[in-house]
Amino acid sequence: MSEIDPQNDPSFRGAYDEAYQRRVREIPFWKSLILLPLAIFLRLWLMTLRIHVSSEGVQRLFRDKNPLIIIFWHNRLLISSELHRRFRRWSKVNGLVSPSSDGAWLAAFFRMLGIGAVRGSSGRRGGQAMIEIHKKLSAGEDIAITPDGPRGPAYRFSPGAALLAQKTHCTLVMIPSKFHCAIRLKSWDGFYIPLPFSRIDIDPKFITYDKMWEHIPAKSLAEEFRQTLLALTED
Repeated sequence: MSEIDPQNDPSFRGAYDEAYQRRVREIPFWKSLILLPLAIFLRLWLMTLRIHVSSEGVQRLFRDKNPLIIIFWHNRLLISSELHRRFRRWSKVNGLVSPSSDGAWLAAFFRMLGIGAVRGSSGRRGGQAMIEIHKKLSAGEDIAITPDGPRGPAYRFSPGAALLAQKTHCTLVMIPSKFHCAIRLKSWDGFYIPLPFSRIDIDPKFITYDKMWEHIPAKSLAEEFRQTLLALTED
């Protein structure tokens, strides 16, 4: 992990000063209970899946006690909580969620699935979210990111995810998922919903921090990461 203070880092500070006072929408706990039946149903659904991770991937996920930046394409997001529950149960995982009212419901739902929520997006509260993510990683917690979410276009790689890798020096884990039997929605990303008891093959790619990243613009590094994950992706 990098020892930088993100609030004093120029790459973060401008966005932080601009977005610091942006309000994060929340919902009362009692309202969030409406989501409980859906969360229970989804957990039971995901538990039926036959997730096969490569032997090397399993070993590294279990063995690496350092915080990880875990990368999924948005259309494969559904299995993220179950993957983490099975293979990195000892570590907490956090996801990036919009600070909007809709995001408040999603954050509440995430918590029921055992996922923490950092509130922010590229358009709102992005700088503060970067700082909070850095704190989570510094505390030893994982971060899961969909670089093309939440609105796409599909298979785009946000420069923010690359900037995070540059500044935190954390290992990136790219998660390509091959679904053997799934429904594919007619959404902007072609979202996958794996059928119960179906098989999913995953061969994670671990990318350790490289000092050369510091000399590459975040947009260029993001494109490099995009090409890497695309090469692993089977549609």
